[in-house]
Amino acid sequence: MECGRQVANFGAGPAKLPRSVLLEAQKELVDYKGLGISVLEMSHRTSDFTKILNTAENLLRELLNIPENYKVIFLQGGGSGQFSAVPLNLIGLKEGRHADYVVTGAWSAKAAKEAEKYAKVNIVHPKLGAYTNIPDPSTWNLNPDASYVYYCANETVHGVEFDFVPDVKGAVLVCDMSSNFLSRPVDVSKFGVIFAGAQKNVGCAGVTVVIVREDLLGFALKECPVVLDYKTQAMNGSLYNTPPCYSIYIMGLVLEWIKNNGGAAAMDKLSLIKSRMIYDIIDKSNGFYVCPVEKKNRSRMNVPFRIGSIKGDEALEKKFLEKAVELNMISLKGHRSVGGIRASLYNAVTVEDVQKLATFMRSFMQMHQS
Repeated sequence: MECGRQVANFGAGPAKLPRSVLLEAQKELVDYKGLGISVLEMSHRTSDFTKILNTAENLLRELLNIPENYKVIFLQGGGSGQFSAVPLNLIGLKEGRHADYVVTGAWSAKAAKEAEKYAKVNIVHPKLGAYTNIPDPSTWNLNPDASYVYYCANETVHGVEFDFVPDVKGAVLVCDMSSNFLSRPVDVSKFGVIFAGAQKNVGCAGVTVVIVREDLLGFALKECPVVLDYKTQAMNGSLYNTPPCYSIYIMGLVLEWIKNNGGAAAMDKLSLIKSRMIYDIIDKSNGFYVCPVEKKNRSRMNVPFRIGSIKGDEALEKKFLEKAVELNMISLKGHRSVGGIRASLYNAVTVEDVQKLATFMRSFMQMHQS
């Protein structure tokens, strides 16, 4: 049954899902493929669930061209769980327990702080006064004794995105791709570990994808909780304990949708079209809309901006958000730590959704620009 109210959801995650995926899930909710039960009540030990799990993994492998010497595992605990899992699994690769971190926003900062419990953390560049750019990699001070180098490909709070893979001179490279996963093609072979929470570009909350090179398995510290141990989870095919079954099922549907719509390369093209639409309005607004991020490091996924000035006019921003809701555009409020406005433009957000926002931004500016 179609729902009455159609909204454009610009939420930062959990985020919009493709309408066709929601309708498919609705259709199969009570009776999955004639089995008489829902995926919600299906045992994870059945052949039917094994098919769901294998489908999701095979689609991921196909869409990202994942090499055979990488394991794909489906875990719980979100990206934040991986802030612990990464050092717990990898810091033992070298005796010194050193780790290099690139800190370009709130999430990589949290990851580095968590890693300090288990590792000697080296921030590879001087502390940034504000998260508005990516420090030039030629200035990074990489520790040759580090077990791994860690970065976050896209910072959702501050809207900073890497458009390149750092050259870390053969070190083990770890990347949090939670918010731009499958929004562009990526050469998986350049990484030791990639992880991503599904709830932005590839599904709903509850499941985190971890792609790990096989030679990095088996180095977990003895203190590592067994559910976070990559080797244990890989050896058990993500079934050491009950996985987030329904979230994996939804992810499989979204991956199928991405495949049917041209794969990661097509998502990349659409991401550029959508983000440029909003950045163009900001840049041509004579300072009415202000994005604090340096142009070369702007995110295609999350567009943060203030209204009225770089510090923002709170009354104007409140009016903007209220009017947007009236026009059925939701979740445009900036992260509580930075304020302002944030439009998240993940894979399922349509060009039409973004055109609607762009039209509103223009009319709001005409009405309120002095």
